[in-house]
Amino acid sequence: MSILITPGEPAGIGPDLILQAARKGLGIPALIMADPAMLAQRAALLDLDITIMETRSPPTQEAESGSLHVCPVALPEPCTPGKLNKNNASYVLKCLQLAAEGCLNGQYAALVTGPVHKGIINDAGIPFSGHTEFLAEISDSYPVMMLACPGLRVALATTHLPLRNVSDAITHDLLTRVIQILHTDLQTRFNLHKPRILVCGLNPHAGEGGHLGTEEMDTIAPLLEKLRLEGLQLLGPLPADTVFTPRYLEQADAVLAMYHDQGLPVLKHMGFGNAVNITLGLPFIRTSVDHGTALDLAGTGKAEVGSLLAAIKQAAEMAR
Repeated sequence: MSILITPGEPAGIGPDLILQAARKGLGIPALIMADPAMLAQRAALLDLDITIMETRSPPTQEAESGSLHVCPVALPEPCTPGKLNKNNASYVLKCLQLAAEGCLNGQYAALVTGPVHKGIINDAGIPFSGHTEFLAEISDSYPVMMLACPGLRVALATTHLPLRNVSDAITHDLLTRVIQILHTDLQTRFNLHKPRILVCGLNPHAGEGGHLGTEEMDTIAPLLEKLRLEGLQLLGPLPADTVFTPRYLEQADAVLAMYHDQGLPVLKHMGFGNAVNITLGLPFIRTSVDHGTALDLAGTGKAEVGSLLAAIKQAAEMAR
């Protein structure tokens, strides 16, 4: 079993993290999809003695400490840490595309992704809203974003939407699909026979009986009741400021938040640096770091590698 890793934006900390992790070994046979020359230059800048072994085949053994198996993908233009270059945006997506194809054809057990910079990809004239949507389009699947840290899993009904659009997006069909994917993947990916899912309401106080919004009464509550009759263990809709308390979390295997910033601030407060972004609903395993490109830290050696190591470990565990 081997996995693929994409460092993401070359001007960010993704390459730094891969090189720092390689000092002790990645713990699993892994192939890095990246420009070998860029990695070598970054290693020299960070004063890291890393041996880069170019290959296009899945490695059968873990690289020794201080070594990396790298599938060469050339950067269009030289990269300077901390300085975005829209001419290298196509490289970021090419690495991701090749990695996804390697998972789809069964050569690799999982994909671990480093942070990308959505803005510079869009500045290059390439429509791109994030890893999750990009991988879903390649694999013709419906993605559900879930972040996890010790003691908490938070899935999202909607992801990268302006807040004013969230209410319209919370429909019967969307929630049905998201909850069923979350339920199934908790069973198959996490070995939870009867997963218990807490579902947030959309509005403050979960609508307060319709006085603060009717989405709970009109859509969320009737759907949850229907799915409970089908055997799913669902509690809600609950106020978000109540869900994330010990009394509720101790009885939950996952929380479903209605929008990005409803659930993720709590999770990142609990587990930042050790949290993992997991895309459910794909035909392959994909995990990622819980942070961005941190351009100001690129090439400084100050980037924390904990989330990448957690993402690699999570991918390996799910694959097994």
